[in-house]
Amino acid sequence: MDHKPRAVLYMLISAFAFAVMGAMVKLSGSIPVFEKVFFRNLISLIMAYAMIKNSQASFWGKRENRKFLLARATLGLIGVVLYFYAISNLILADSSMLNKLSPFFVTLFACWFLKEKLSPIQIPALIAVFVGALLVIKPQFDLSIVPALAGAASAMTAGASYTLVRFLKDRENPATIVFYFSFVSVMGMIPFVLTNFQVPTGMQLFFLIGTGVFAAIGQFALTYAYKYAPAAEISIYNYFSILFSTILGFLVWGEMPDWMSMVGGVLIVVAALVTYLYNNRREQVQAAISVES
Repeated sequence: MDHKPRAVLYMLISAFAFAVMGAMVKLSGSIPVFEKVFFRNLISLIMAYAMIKNSQASFWGKRENRKFLLARATLGLIGVVLYFYAISNLILADSSMLNKLSPFFVTLFACWFLKEKLSPIQIPALIAVFVGALLVIKPQFDLSIVPALAGAASAMTAGASYTLVRFLKDRENPATIVFYFSFVSVMGMIPFVLTNFQVPTGMQLFFLIGTGVFAAIGQFALTYAYKYAPAAEISIYNYFSILFSTILGFLVWGEMPDWMSMVGGVLIVVAALVTYLYNNRREQVQAAISVES
């Protein structure tokens, strides 16, 4: 049975949910970043707990996988903190563009950790992505560059985290992977929240809860998407979050990326699209050769 249509749907749901999550983070205003991350993962933890209870999966996973679950959770937490900082200090579209560098970091980390080989198209694609990232970041020798660097760093840690999700996809239940990540994230944020807690207003609390709800939807949808189809076949659909974020940023704040960010975003998306089409074509040729032989 072909599960690809289901995987694509999950990926589109994930892209939209994460775009809405980003908008909610920005709308929560002056709340400290660590507090935003805490609420984001607390809601995910509750939803993951309910799913595990319903599916009777393991909370902590198999013993041999726990070090990988912990590494995935730790890298994911660092990525979320950096991404939320970037969202709070950049326009929504720019922070989304930088975050979408993560699949290319997945490619690099997969070469190292999963022993996957770079295809001929991936090297020029990585160069194009690097140039695109520079156009979005717009390097300057002052502190104004820090949020953009945080956005790029969030993509790097997310890439490492997603590489571990790929490693674990056939070894653990998706609900276990999400629960482990959410639990470690909540526990990790508690000391920071307690030392600098800001009581949210009613609307801020609404947006903080919304952040958690949409983050959980995005996380579960992404995890199930990778479960039903190879990343090479469906990862391109995750780039719809740039479009969703750009639309939300314009509708809510009247934000529009400048021309350098738009060119950089186009380079990143085109590189992803070319890589996606190349990989699909290569797999079709290999499948045809396999059938003929």
